[in-house]
Amino acid sequence: MTKKRNNLGQRMYLLQLLVRRNIKNQYYRSFIGVLWTVLNPLLNMIVMAFVFSAIFGRHTDGLDYPIYILSGNIIFGIMRGSTSSSLGCLVGQRDMLQKTKVPIEIFPAANVFSALVTFGFSFIALLLVAGFRALPIFGGPYFVFPWQIVLVLLILPAVTIFSLGISYFLSALFVFFRDIKHIYSVVLTLWTYLTPLFYSVEALGSATVTKAMMFNPMFHYVEGFRELLRGDIPNLMFSFSSTEPSILLMYIFAAASLIIGWAFLEACKNKIAAYL
Repeated sequence: MTKKRNNLGQRMYLLQLLVRRNIKNQYYRSFIGVLWTVLNPLLNMIVMAFVFSAIFGRHTDGLDYPIYILSGNIIFGIMRGSTSSSLGCLVGQRDMLQKTKVPIEIFPAANVFSALVTFGFSFIALLLVAGFRALPIFGGPYFVFPWQIVLVLLILPAVTIFSLGISYFLSALFVFFRDIKHIYSVVLTLWTYLTPLFYSVEALGSATVTKAMMFNPMFHYVEGFRELLRGDIPNLMFSFSSTEPSILLMYIFAAASLIIGWAFLEACKNKIAAYL
């Protein structure tokens, strides 16, 4: 029992070190360093709000359009950032994996938790935008985060587990099939446009597309977060006749992703060292 506890403690310490290293390396030799984790989502929001506000800005169901964009991007960014960085994480740790007995699962996990840290800083950007838009010069309504926002703690574990499963799968697959990096880039771009980040489902005006959104896991995570910002709580259960995000579906998608990703990584574990 003591040995297992020590091993868990060692793994948690290594995970913490890897997360710190990822954050530092991401902004190595950058003039303003980690502040880019706040500035990046802000700058992307400004560009997208400027380009798309006239087209889609009227269908955000009560949310200010910049807040609508930023809230969607920072949730989607957990999955996008962690899975993209996990592609080559095992190959990049070739020497460590071949010379030590470090569990390979810890490297994709470190990228996922690094993306969670980035989300934390991006949430600060969301607070700044909400306060900025409330200034009289913009004439916008005074925005106060409702108490329901604390329920983001229900959504974050789901999107984290979902991202972890994909990261496990991609990190193992990349070892044997390096072209997946280019294929996944295309898939991720398609996924970005199929998720209502800068547009709303209502703006599409298609019942078929609206129903199809129910099968997009990121739709539930993104729209669930926005529901909290509106002061609403996402549905616990789900119905295919409804277009509302579902907490149950969030965790079903998360569990399926983790099971598939972990099983694939475990199946490949004994061959990975030879292919590195």
